[in-house]
Amino acid sequence: MPPHSTAPAPVSADDYRALAEFRYQIRCFLSFSERAAREAGIEPQQHQLLLVIKGLPPEQRPTIGTLAARLCVAHHSAVALVDRLVAAELVARDRGVEDRREVVVSITRRGEQLLASLSVLHKAQLQSVGPLLRDALGAILDQRASAVL
Repeated sequence: MPPHSTAPAPVSADDYRALAEFRYQIRCFLSFSERAAREAGIEPQQHQLLLVIKGLPPEQRPTIGTLAARLCVAHHSAVALVDRLVAAELVARDRGVEDRREVVVSITRRGEQLLASLSVLHKAQLQSVGPLLRDALGAILDQRASAVL
């Protein structure tokens, strides 16, 4: 071990409990999100793709490559998701203006309406469970801060 490096602090029982609670709270929210998407008639990853398009930072364009990166999926998986959403008339696919090889994806009016209704549900759910998520993450970060001190 190099002379100035520090070994990671051992993991305590409190660390395990805090990590488990945080994971549980995330999973509860994701379970809600998956159910809400299915009840709206789409698959969870399709909802995620709509949200990625709508929530991209202004400097990023909704190309297949960008969508794949933001969803953490392979390029061909993003293409398949876009294909299904195009068939459902929730997104449209266009060629890039400057580079005709580039595929740019946009949300249709129908997709906007669906995403808006899902987003209202998600915001309400986060109002309810947000404090639990914040507390669970805070417990992890507080333990880490006290371990450094």
